[in-house]
Amino acid sequence: MSIFNDWSVQFSELIQKFPQNIQDIAASPMSIATLIGCILLLVVLVKAKKIQFTPQLIARIGIALALATVLKMLRIYHFPQGGSITLGSMVPIMLIALMYGPEIGFLTGFLYGIITLILDPYILSPIQVLFDYPLPFTALGVVGFFKNKKLLGVGIAAFVRFICHFISGVAFFGSYAPDGMSPVVYSVIVNGPMVGIEAIICLVIFAVLPMERIVHASSTNAITN
Repeated sequence: MSIFNDWSVQFSELIQKFPQNIQDIAASPMSIATLIGCILLLVVLVKAKKIQFTPQLIARIGIALALATVLKMLRIYHFPQGGSITLGSMVPIMLIALMYGPEIGFLTGFLYGIITLILDPYILSPIQVLFDYPLPFTALGVVGFFKNKKLLGVGIAAFVRFICHFISGVAFFGSYAPDGMSPVVYSVIVNGPMVGIEAIICLVIFAVLPMERIVHASSTNAITN
């Protein structure tokens, strides 16, 4: 029961911190400008691919974001400098990528990165914000390239996410490393378990659930509608 009590406390803290989180983000106008630039680039990408945003697609993206956000809140562990281990919060984003392809997966992942920034902001610079929030979650769309090798896709997407956090850790969080420890080693020690454990959780979920049937049924339903 203690874990459920911990989750209720986490929910309460997130709600209480929400106004302060918004203020922290607003206090960094360059970060906001950088995020807006990325949004514009994504819009151009989507337009170039001529993706048709049907009501069903928009609804499923919304559901995926809602599920990922709830799972994000159910944190197993939260790191002091931001980032956490969750109960498979990457899975809904990856499912969207498998259903609709990498482009929609990239878009959904980017939106989830913005939500994560709002829920758990830790801002040092615009580039750090990019490498810790939008980019690593946008990378989850890579799974869409591996529809026939889903577990491989999950592993590669998680690795790309790790690379983003790793670069941020070396460039911006190296000062937190203990005396005598290389920022590279420190970044691996902090980000490796965070992304690695999440990846294992996602791999287990993908291995246990009938993902082939879910993706096929969703794709067939999308075509008939």
